[in-house]
Amino acid sequence: MQRCIDLAKLGSGHVAPNPMVGAVIVYNDTILGEGFHQQFGEAHAEVNAIRSVKDLSLLKKATIYVSLEPCSHYGKTPPCSDLLIEHQFKKIVIGCQDSHSKVSGKGIEKLKKAGIEVEVGILEKECRDLNKRFFTFHEKQRPYVILKWAQSKDGFLDKKRSENEIGVNWISSPETKALVHKWRSEEQSILVGRKTVQNDNPTLTVREFSGVNPTRIIIDSQLQLSGELNIFSDDAPTIIFNRLKNGMEGNVEWVKIHETNTELILEELYNRSIISVFVEGGSRTLQYFIFGNVWDEARIIVGDSIFNEGTKAPTINKTPSYSYPFSKDTVYHYFRK
Repeated sequence: MQRCIDLAKLGSGHVAPNPMVGAVIVYNDTILGEGFHQQFGEAHAEVNAIRSVKDLSLLKKATIYVSLEPCSHYGKTPPCSDLLIEHQFKKIVIGCQDSHSKVSGKGIEKLKKAGIEVEVGILEKECRDLNKRFFTFHEKQRPYVILKWAQSKDGFLDKKRSENEIGVNWISSPETKALVHKWRSEEQSILVGRKTVQNDNPTLTVREFSGVNPTRIIIDSQLQLSGELNIFSDDAPTIIFNRLKNGMEGNVEWVKIHETNTELILEELYNRSIISVFVEGGSRTLQYFIFGNVWDEARIIVGDSIFNEGTKAPTINKTPSYSYPFSKDTVYHYFRK
């Protein structure tokens, strides 16, 4: 099952809003084949594992290990539970049950009715943690929310700026910047407020890491941002939440909501099947998520610099779950629960 989890992680950043899943086929303590869900809309883990087996006649005597309950419905691909029944597997070992309303035990029930031995709950906690975004989305009807910011040693997000000063006042090291871009590649969307865009003119892409650019989510209630800014580039889809208009132009969508609060924004993202959002600032936007208690994880980078004055960093009244040094910086990870 641990091998299933390790395989599943290879699909990170490529399969959302589907879950990451790995599968391993074993006969006489020997791995016959293995696979993982590689790309949204393409073959699931079980299919890829079966395709990797040279002698399909052995499947009747084999056990297949799968990190998540096999699907039992038609989506982008046929039901995996039907495929496992077709090949008459001797036994199926499942990491955890799928809480998606279209599956939720139906795959397990179908397999048992077909006479296949089924075991559920192997490394269950680890398998659920692997797909914490997917489970949060289906169980809480909102995306998994990760807060991230970098702050100076004395607790500032940004230096005091002169009027109309634009550009990033870097806090973290170049190595940590690459780490943040890796984090971005693992999420479906990235969210910032208007002032962050106005002050820093960020691109919000994964250019320092090989991966897929997340959808950019911008809060600009009065549509004050210039169309010349980097977030309007063709590098990634962009959604602008505002109070004035709906519309679409190229890869930019304007979404009108009567109030730009966290609850309505997360509801809109949920309706668009976006299962995770990486909130990168600014201070007010981050505090809205903290005050509203609608966050799941926070990653805070403390750099080596001292600003003395400027924009104060948000605060989380919790003890970090863990921390570690990274280049010249220290990274602190928090989990709300």
